[in-house]
Amino acid sequence: MGGRVGDRLRVAVTLEQCWHRVPGGTARAALDSVDALRSSNSVELVGVSAHHAQAPAPAWTPSIPMRSFRLPRSALYESWHRFRRPSITSLVGSVDVIHATGMAVPPPTAPLVVTVHDLAFLRDPGQFTARGVRFFHRAIELARRDATLVNCPSQATIDECIEHGFDPARLRLLPWSIRPVAVGADRIELVRRELGIDGPMVLWAGTIEPRKNLPTLLAAFARIGDPSATLVLAGPTGWNEDLSTQLVALGDRVRSVGFLPADELRALYAAADVFCFPSRQEGFGLPVLEAMAQGTPVITSSGTATAEVAGDAGVLIDPGDPDALLAALDALLADPERRARLGEAGRRRVLEHFEPHRHAAALESLYRDAVDLASGGSPS
Repeated sequence: MGGRVGDRLRVAVTLEQCWHRVPGGTARAALDSVDALRSSNSVELVGVSAHHAQAPAPAWTPSIPMRSFRLPRSALYESWHRFRRPSITSLVGSVDVIHATGMAVPPPTAPLVVTVHDLAFLRDPGQFTARGVRFFHRAIELARRDATLVNCPSQATIDECIEHGFDPARLRLLPWSIRPVAVGADRIELVRRELGIDGPMVLWAGTIEPRKNLPTLLAAFARIGDPSATLVLAGPTGWNEDLSTQLVALGDRVRSVGFLPADELRALYAAADVFCFPSRQEGFGLPVLEAMAQGTPVITSSGTATAEVAGDAGVLIDPGDPDALLAALDALLADPERRARLGEAGRRRVLEHFEPHRHAAALESLYRDAVDLASGGSPS
């Protein structure tokens, strides 16, 4: 089957990251892409995973039919990367495109699209296990060699890919998307009451790991001008990050709420006065987009992918400068009119650039380009 518009494409999508201990933003992005495309009459999706004894947690359960290999994850990944088998087509039958949404790269028995979210393991390998670094290096080698097209969520990641030997002609920019869901005033009031917060609220959300730069945020917040302000940390604990000393020193000025289901997290974004995300490196920065969708003003890092997401709707700071972060927090908390302007600008930016239908159309076009390129044609 060709890639001509009007032809129905059958696409196999790897969704193994939904079973990870901490699925994180890459799993959320893959599931959101699937959801955006699911209603399309011109694309049929089938999900692929390793063998698991049980389904993933409800928040990470794919909305499309799934097929599973008999091999567990570690054996499947090892076999794919060392021996280039088993093929996805041996499991699901003929497909027009295989889309590897994570860093495990299956054999290219159909036109292969690989999503490269970021290359953090190259910039800061000390934050990963030796085995993980070897796995990622092999994945990048296979993606460079075997992928028909490589899609990246930000220009920052595209630039990194070019720096590390990817063919620029095979790279495509495809930002993540979000469907804004309004949160009512009653729900916002309930969130604040349950947390015991009646003053300004600063929110951070994500997986707790070194590149998220939480020590800098905590150091800045410890000196914040408004003593009634509360910092809320939302998200699961990842790895290699011990914040206990700083958290003890801050006492009840910081609340850690852990992982939250999507509806509760939305309400938390809406309840916050400021969202602060001073990450040192991101492939995209989904929490920034989630905050903007709720009209919450954002402080994030200059020179990173999150700056691309925020655009002129965010306050950008040097993530290595706690004084700059403190100044930005104090200024925003003291200026409700500016917070309102930035929040509205964020909402507009989400609707203009990150809407799911726009993402779905771009992803389908990417698949059709991959089919055309693999058949010797040129992308439409």
